[in-house]
Amino acid sequence: MLASYPPHALRCDLPAGSLFGTDGIRGKAGDLLTAPFALQVGYWAGQVLQETAERRAPVIIGQDSRNSSDMLAMAIAAGLTASGLEVWHVGLCPTPCVSHLARTTEAIGGIMISASHNPPEDNGIKFFSHAGTKLLKDLSAKIEAGLRGQHPEPFQLSHQNCGSYQHQKELTQQYRDAVFATLPRDLSLSGLKVVLDLAWGASVHLAPELFQALGAEVIALHHQPDGSKINVNCGSTHIDQLQAAMQYHQADLGFAFDGDADRVIAVDNQGRVVDGDYTLYLWGKQLQEAGQLPENLIVGTVMANLGFERAWEKLGGQLRRTAVGDQHVQAAMWQTGAMLGGEQSGHILCHHHSVSGDGIQTALHLAALIQAAGVPLSELIDQSFQTYPQLLRNVRVEDRDRRLNWQDCDRLQTEISKAEAAMGDRGRVLVRASGTEPVVRVMVEAEEQYLAEYWTQHLVNVAQSNLA
Repeated sequence: MLASYPPHALRCDLPAGSLFGTDGIRGKAGDLLTAPFALQVGYWAGQVLQETAERRAPVIIGQDSRNSSDMLAMAIAAGLTASGLEVWHVGLCPTPCVSHLARTTEAIGGIMISASHNPPEDNGIKFFSHAGTKLLKDLSAKIEAGLRGQHPEPFQLSHQNCGSYQHQKELTQQYRDAVFATLPRDLSLSGLKVVLDLAWGASVHLAPELFQALGAEVIALHHQPDGSKINVNCGSTHIDQLQAAMQYHQADLGFAFDGDADRVIAVDNQGRVVDGDYTLYLWGKQLQEAGQLPENLIVGTVMANLGFERAWEKLGGQLRRTAVGDQHVQAAMWQTGAMLGGEQSGHILCHHHSVSGDGIQTALHLAALIQAAGVPLSELIDQSFQTYPQLLRNVRVEDRDRRLNWQDCDRLQTEISKAEAAMGDRGRVLVRASGTEPVVRVMVEAEEQYLAEYWTQHLVNVAQSNLA
């Protein structure tokens, strides 16, 4: 026996609230996300994954380019091997690559080290089951129980149950091939000039490679892995540089990915932003016409624009809204049998092809749709719908309890009711705490711009005065 001690001997100070947000564990590197903490996460994740597995098998680890990702990946791998598991570390890759490999190899699960669209100082730990889906809440709760020293089993390590570690970068080729296989066989993007904003992140190698393999002329921005720059004034949350490059190069199409490439925002040939609502409408219409959209149903979130919803209904479609977060969209899709769903932020799920949001795959299918239509993306957008003015503002609230319990603020609730009464059926209000950042998001949507602007600013002022 090499070591034996109870789990509380490993426990470090943890925040009082739940460690798991809407997308795994997220925080600042060096604060919550330290090497000792990540080792514990790896160990307890290994224990929980083995409880639900039919056999002992590898766990996939992938990561984005953040400076802290190597440290966290190595520490998690150490914890997994301490729990007796084999680790296949594939290195830099998109989040959907980990999902795909967890589902299609002998692995019993996957872990992605990334904070998605967050700034470089943040990081996160995302968990996937052997089916390639996000880990169920009850399993996440078991991992957290172990981290908090509430698991009954002691930590046991011996020479007989030590796991092993392998670097398996070549496995990313399986994901590349799988994405390619979802596209029309005769697809050629020859003659299409495409600008890709790769955000210094996980898509820097695969996205240009796939577009070029299909014959597109590619202009790549922020195209090296750089952990100190990831998402900084670029990528899916900062479209300005992509729009400028589109104009300069007179490009046909542009795509901006986030740091882990599970979401994408497009820009048309006129420089207009094409968000997830437009992607869902255009892809949904194509699937509907092909008879591949059961009940003509699309799953969206509470953020989906009213203009999109009403235009989709005119086509005989229906939109089911969920809370924000791809796991809520995914759950509704499984429940209803829907094949297409996603978020305005560009996180799109198409069950015809995968079980994970995939920015690269979505971008390629949108490019294929445009080639098949034989017209520029701008023309398809003009024929689709007009969005209602929708303004979203973030109010930074560092106090976690105050942020998560913003509904207890009577003054803010009163002013929300006033706004809703004033707009009636001409608009709506949505206030929510972010599950990934220390902010409360205030969104107002209205038929008239002035209404959206007035009530957004008013509610932001109230939130800042009473929460921040």
